[in-house]
Parts: sequence; C-alpha cells; structure tokens
Amino acid sequence: MIRIFEYGEVGESEIFDRADDGRDVASAVRGIIADVRANGDAAVRKYTEMFDGASPERFEADRGELEAAAASVEPEFLDTMRRAAANIEAFHRRQVRSGFVISDRDGVVTGQRVLPIARVGLYIPGGTAGYPSSALMNCIPAKIAGVGEIIMATPPGADGGIKNPYIVAAALIAGVDRVFKIGGAQAVAALAYGTRSIPAVDKLVGPGNAYVAEAKRQVYGQVGIDMIAGPSEILVIADGGCDAAVIAADMLSQAEHDERASAVLITVSRELACGVSGELERRIPSLPRADIARASIDRNGKIIVAASIEQAIAISNRLAPEHLELCLDNPFDFLSLVENAGSVFLGKHCPEAVGDYCAGPNHTLPTSGTARFYSPLSVDDFIKKSSFTYYSREALGREADDVALFAEKEGLTAHARSVRARFEGGGDLP
Repeated sequence: MIRIFEYGEVGESEIFDRADDGRDVASAVRGIIADVRANGDAAVRKYTEMFDGASPERFEADRGELEAAAASVEPEFLDTMRRAAANIEAFHRRQVRSGFVISDRDGVVTGQRVLPIARVGLYIPGGTAGYPSSALMNCIPAKIAGVGEIIMATPPGADGGIKNPYIVAAALIAGVDRVFKIGGAQAVAALAYGTRSIPAVDKLVGPGNAYVAEAKRQVYGQVGIDMIAGPSEILVIADGGCDAAVIAADMLSQAEHDERASAVLITVSRELACGVSGELERRIPSLPRADIARASIDRNGKIIVAASIEQAIAISNRLAPEHLELCLDNPFDFLSLVENAGSVFLGKHCPEAVGDYCAGPNHTLPTSGTARFYSPLSVDDFIKKSSFTYYSREALGREADDVALFAEKEGLTAHARSVRARFEGGGDLP
C-alpha cells in the first residue's frame, strides 16, 4: 500500500530520497562492450542468442521485411500514428535554429553555423513493452534537424524476424532509414563502435533498460548520447476538488512501466490523499501489468500532504520529476512557479498519457532529478554548432596587443608570437 506523509512531520529523506534497486550492471555491460569491440558481429550474434533467444540470418531488415511488418498493422492504428506524427512534427519544427553572422566591427566577421549530425542511432526497446511512440518521438526531430542517416536498433523476435510490427510501422512513418534487429547493451556497443555489418553512428538516443542505460553511459565520448534515462516518474499536484479515481489512474499510468517507476501525489487535502490510496488498491488488481504496478506503488510510491499549492510546487521543484501534472482549476496561475520538471501537464483534463503519444512535445524526458539541468529531447539534440571567425590585417593589428597580453598573462608565449609573426618584416602594426 502507498505511504502517506504529512510534509514537515517526517524526515526529508522520506520525501526526497529516490529508491535504488541495488543492481550493479556496470561490470557485465563493460564485458559486453569489450567483446563487441573485439569480435564484432560474432559477439553481437552470441549475445542476441543468449538474451533474445534468436539468431537472425541478417541483422539488418530489408525493405520487404519492413513493409510486410508494417502491412500487418491495423489501418486505424496507422492513422492514429500518422496523426500523432503530424502533431510531433508541428511542435518540433518550432525548435529549428538558424545560424548567424556578425560584422559590426570593421574588418571582423564572426558567426555560427548550425549543422546536422551525420548519422544517428535510435534504440527502441522491445522487452516487457514495445514502444512505437518512441520511434516517432526520437526519429521526427532528427529528420527535422536534417540528420543524414537514421538507424534504428530494436530486439528481434524469437524467429529472428521483426518482433514488433508496430515499432517498424512507426519507424517507416517517421522516416527511419535502416532497421537492425539487435537489442540490449550489444546493440549500443555495435552502434557506437561499428561492426562489419552494423555501421557506427555519431550519436545514440532512445530509452532502454538498466543495461542499455549503462551501455550508453560507457560509450559516451565515443559517441554522443541524449541522456541517461532512469525509471519513469510522475508527480501529481492536486487540489481538494480532484477526483481520487482520476488521480489514481494517472499515477498508475507510470507505475505500470517498471517496478522501479515512481508515482507521487502532493495534495493539500488529507481526504483526497486517503481517497487516492483506496483507489490505487481498487484499481491495481485489474491491470494486465498488476504485478509491476503493485511493486512500483509499494516500493516507490508516496503521497505527501502539503500546507498549500505553493509549498507543493516547492517540494516538486526539489524532486524535479520527469512528468508533472498540475491538477488544479487554475493551473496557469501556478506554471511560473515550476522550475524543474521534464514536462508539465496543466489542468484536470490533461493526463500525462496525452504527452506520451499525441500532444506533440517530446516524451523523452530527464528522469531521476536531472530535470534540474537536462531538457526534453528536441531538434537541438540532433545538431551541432560550429563558429567561424575572419580578421583582416588591419583588424588583427588593432587587437594584436590585447591578444598578446592575454596570452602572456596565461604563460602562453607562442600564442602571442602567432599574432606578432604576421607583422614581422612587414612594417609596424596598423
């Protein structure tokens, strides 16, 4: 059963500490990565057989295989995914950056170029749940950014074929270029370092289990990554006028993801707190993923009774949740107080689930309190910025003394001489 706390009457650790399941997968992942680096496709095949019980004839799915899988998807769901894709595209197109040029100093031109990353790898899991929505959310911003090639890795089925046709259909709608039937830490390693049949990418994005997250951590530096994603989180701030059944349903929408997921309610109403606790107990047994939801609620769930909505938001800012629902009659009055949250859902008719699928903002969000310094996945994650500078001889002459003085104060004499050398034997500085 979920725990209920009165804020201020328990230690802060009860409120702010996040659960740790104690799993240490770093050593196992390090071994997988080293094996893939040394042995390439053979190692990938070994781990695919070991973890997925499959041995694909070819890791890469050909176009016919992809189209056959997509053709098996119900037309109404294809239409749903296309509508969601349109909303995601419309939102992310507003994020496109432009370069700039500054030429307001005589003889000096500076500027910034915005360039797409050449090749990106998307990891789309296929374990206890498959997520076609993640294919849309990860690929569409990359396409908008102009990424040259987008490669998706997703685990194979037991027969070595496509495991989840919904993921493939979403990938084709979003514009994925190539699909590889590989999963787990071995897929991350293969995409980071490349093998004979699997190309190396420049950046890796997408969700995954603890092994995938740790593999991304370990290959960072060889490739870029989006973030280290932890378990799913939802924090609901609710006034006393909310429906307990609705709040419980929203909390369970994240608890069903993973036993390590956390669902938190902060409310000003003790009556609502007790009502939500009872609704959770009533609803959990009816869920297909009841065992997962039960473990999540019992281990990581909590209800906090606060003195005011302002105090509730202050608590939330310290927790910095992945998903924050402001279930209030006047949510826009409080939005400016929210400082740390991956994505905010406003009002009593805006469940977090709309953000997972159809609203448009990205659902790849910072977890584990990292919303204090990370942002949702965006077009920015698929670009790189390069600056440029031009000086005429006269402009360099005007600033030569300043550059040389800086260099000499830092003990970098050759820096200073690289400026002075341009005027040696050529007369005085302009």
